[in-house]
This record gives sequence, structure tokens and C-alpha cells, in this order.
Amino acid sequence: MRKILLLLLCVPMMAFAKEKRDDSKYLAGAVPEVNGQVLFQQTFAVKDKNQQEIYGVMKDFLGKMMKEEIQMSGTKMAMEDPAKGVLVGRFEEWMTFKKKPFVWDRTRFRYLLTIECSDGKCHMELTQISYYYEEDLEGYNGRTYKAEEWINDANALNKAQDKLLWGSAKFRRKTVDRVESIFTQARDAFEKPVEERAKATQLIEE
Repeated sequence: MRKILLLLLCVPMMAFAKEKRDDSKYLAGAVPEVNGQVLFQQTFAVKDKNQQEIYGVMKDFLGKMMKEEIQMSGTKMAMEDPAKGVLVGRFEEWMTFKKKPFVWDRTRFRYLLTIECSDGKCHMELTQISYYYEEDLEGYNGRTYKAEEWINDANALNKAQDKLLWGSAKFRRKTVDRVESIFTQARDAFEKPVEERAKATQLIEE
């Protein structure tokens, strides 16, 4: 009987240990702001590639992003300027927090992705982030949250800035991970075989 009692007492402790997570990567500075606007940006070098070649690879990259299963009707190419090497994509995609039988916790994740290409370099910016959450089955009556009032340091961290606040925590984690994934995939796009890069450049010339 004593062994059973000890086992029952350990169950909550085991559950707590299982749920404990390391949020260090999502704390202060994980969501950068510039002039009051949440702005994720990254510039990376592309060795031995000119503006047109980089533009071709990035156009192909955006095109593939827009065909992902998570993308929605609001996703579209907003601007293409080969001469200036600029691409702008407007995205609306599903961001899933939890998916289990009878439970599907998700939000519409909206953002603007701008890519500026130049000789030997690619600059990316992800801005205008917002979420449309808790909508009904018809897609109405949800709540809209802007990144600047929901996932930035001022609104998503406690005063000591060592913990995420409960309500916005999942949004902040998922957003940081998604942005990191997009930037990584963009860099990886230049690791494609030479023939694929040549095809992407040919499409631009046409």
C-alpha cells in the first residue's frame, strides 16, 4: 500500500518534469524591433553569384513556399522587380500549436516577406506580422493580434524577462521557429544542383 501511495505522489512530479521546457532561445531579443515594429531580418553572402542569379533562386524559393500545404488564399506574390532584384511575398498560412483527436489549436499567421538581391548578397526581411485566432468554422468572429502588441519583449515576457507569459508564449515560440526555418531554407536554396539554379535563372530571363 505504501509503495502504491509513493507511486501516486510521484506521478504529478513526473508530469511536471515532462512538461518543463527550455525557453532560453525565446527570451529577450528573440523578437527584434526596429522603430517600434517587429522586424526579423537576415543578410547572407552568396559566393560567386550575381544579382540576377540570386534573384532567380529566390523567386523559385518563394514560389515553392507559396505551394506549401499550410498556405492559404491570402498568400500571393506582391511584387517582382528583376531590375532592382526585389521580391515581395504576402503570406497567410496556418500555424498549428496542437493537433490531437478532437483538438486542433491553430491560428492564421500573416506576414510580409521582402527579399533584396544584389551581387554576392541576399537580404531578407519579415514584417507586418499578425495572427487571426479562435475563428469559428466559417472563418469569422476570430481575434486579430499584431506582433507589436502580442509577441514582442514588452508584451510577451515577465518583468524579469526570464519567462514567457502564458497567453502569447505559444505564438512567440512558433513565430521564432518559423522565421528561423524560412531563413535557413533560403540559404539552403543555394545548395541545389547547378542545373536547378540554371533553370531558375532561365525563367527570369523569359
